[in-house]
Amino acid sequence: MNPPLVSGREAIAALKRLGFVEIGQKGSHVKLKCSQKGLIIIVPNHREVDRWTLRGILRSAEVSVQEFIDAL
Repeated sequence: MNPPLVSGREAIAALKRLGFVEIGQKGSHVKLKCSQKGLIIIVPNHREVDRWTLRGILRSAEVSVQEFIDAL
């Protein structure tokens, strides 16, 4: 299953619902941390996040595409 086409803001909001917390920002890239999993990921806060970029982010965050869609 391919991830949906979403904005950076929507992706960040969904990841926050999944337990991630915003810990910083540099330019248009937001750093999120999940204390439960001990993971740190970077999400581009762009108008549209490329599907392959989002797939990589979800893989790094150990979140399935279906979990992400449910959190949207």
